[in-house]
Parts: sequence; structure tokens; C-alpha cells
Amino acid sequence: MDKVKPTIEDVARAAGVSRASASRVINDAPGTSDLVRARVHAAVAELGYRPNEVARALASGRQRAVDVVAVTCGRPTGWLGTDPYFSRILAGVMPVLDGVNAQLRLHTIDRERAAEAIETIARNATLGAVLADTTPDLATRFYRRCRRIVSMVPTAAVVPAMLADNIDGVIAAVDELHRLGRRRIVAIHGPAVNPCATDRRTGFRRAVRHLGLVEVSADGDFQRDGGYRAARRLLDQDPEIDAMFVANDLMAAGAVQAITATGRRIPDDVSVIGFDDSIAAVCANPQLTTMRLPVEDMAAAAARLLLNGTPAPGHRQRFPVDLVRRDSTPH
Repeated sequence: MDKVKPTIEDVARAAGVSRASASRVINDAPGTSDLVRARVHAAVAELGYRPNEVARALASGRQRAVDVVAVTCGRPTGWLGTDPYFSRILAGVMPVLDGVNAQLRLHTIDRERAAEAIETIARNATLGAVLADTTPDLATRFYRRCRRIVSMVPTAAVVPAMLADNIDGVIAAVDELHRLGRRRIVAIHGPAVNPCATDRRTGFRRAVRHLGLVEVSADGDFQRDGGYRAARRLLDQDPEIDAMFVANDLMAAGAVQAITATGRRIPDDVSVIGFDDSIAAVCANPQLTTMRLPVEDMAAAAARLLLNGTPAPGHRQRFPVDLVRRDSTPH
């Protein structure tokens, strides 16, 4: 005999609250105390209760959807169409939604108008939102208004997240360059407001400190042009550079162009390792050795988590980052 699924009435009885209070907690609506919320969440976990999302959507008159939210953070016009990171997120989410009567909605938010946009998205959320890249303050603001969110980058401790091993991934990249005999290893970092860029910067600092190397770096913007300009600055400052770690593949592709424009050969004179293993890595010439970020797997896991109901506060799922060797480093 099939096991009877617990109902919201069962949750209310187990928590010792009214059905209305249990419903408010489960739907992340205001009007309940922290104590009541804790009791209801404990009852949900004990009973294995899962809301009927189809019924909820029909009752509200809204289509079930997963919202994917990207913050522009000063990126140039047309950035979404040229940045492979976001297309990989969509490629991960879309197959999960096939056959479950759910849409995917994509939102791009300008940081200067983020507060208003977050209010609107949170108010209209059904299944929840995947935060593609955002800052801790914006993620916290969103979480206060809608708890059905999952961040693809590290933000606030309470916000559920899919986390890649950025720090150890960079350490592995620098160790690989050092193993290849490179001793003047420099870095091109991503924007300071990006949490993944911050972790990759931390990984580089730890790696060079451990190896006894001098820390030399330049800041980029996760765009190809930014990588090109940063690489030219570094090469002008120190013509003896023999290796670069670049914090994403788009910037690394720009760095490759800058290196070859000075007459240097890759990988003979300068070796390059990027980060992401995106389409930019295989389209670069030469193709990039890079650290593979499993974006599609992370996005799929985030979508599945939202389909299962409201994620637990502070939920974490961690993903390894692996070295992919190509022609920008010696074989």
C-alpha cells in the first residue's frame, strides 16, 4: 500500500499551530514569529511534507516558473549575449523543467535599480529563483522577501547556495604552472564585487605564498577586453613573465591575444590557465588550459532543489573544480 502523503493539516497539528499559520510559514508570507516558523519548519522536515506546487500555482492564478536572475554590475551593453557563463546556467536549468509544467524566466538587473527589481521578482515568484551572480547584500535582500532562492555563488550564510571549489581550483592551477617550471606567475583577477572573483583572488594569494613566489596581479572585469588590457599592463611592467593565471576564460582569451600581439609564443614563452572551461576556452587560439567549473550541473541541482520546495536555510551543495589541459600550457 502506498504511503499517504502528509498534508498541511498534518504539519499544523505536529507544530501545534493553526493551518493558516502553517500556510504562511510554508509560503514565506509575513505574520508569524520566529518561534512559529521554527516549529513549522521542524514539522515539515519530520513529516517529509512537500507542498503541491501545481495546486499553489492554480490557486494563485500564476504560472509555475523558475526565475534566473543576473546582476549587470556595470557590464557593457549586450553582455548577456556574449558571456557563456549565463548560457550554461540556462542549459542546466531548462532540462530539469522539461515535463514538469514550469517555465524559465530570465531577468537582468542593473545594480543601481536592484532594490526595486528584487521586490518585483520576489513578489511574483512561484517555484523560486536561481541567483546567477549577485552580491551578499542583494542576495540577503532577496531572501528576506522570498526564501525560495538558490545562489550560484557564495553570499550570505543563510542563503541556500551551490558552491564551486574556487579557492582550491586556483591553487591547483598555480601548482600546475609551477610544476611546469614557471616561476614568474602573475594573475588577472575578476571584479571585486563578484564573490567568485574574490575567492579566486584568495586562492592565488595562498598559492604563491605557499610556493614562495612574489604576488603580482592586475584587475579585470570578466570580459575579453578587460583581460587584454590587464595582460598588456602586466607584460609592460615585467617582460620576463612566463605564466598567467586568469580568473575566467573570456579574460584569458583576451590575455592570449595580448601575449601574441607582443610577439611572445604560447605556451613556450608564456603559459596561460583560465577558469570556467566555457566555449571561450576552446575558441581561443591556442585552446586554453583551464579549470572546469561545472556550471550546468550546479544550475540543474539548483533547479531540482527549488522543485522540491523551499530550501532549508543555509543549504550548501559543493562541486569540485578540475584541471582541463589544452594547448596554452606545455604537454
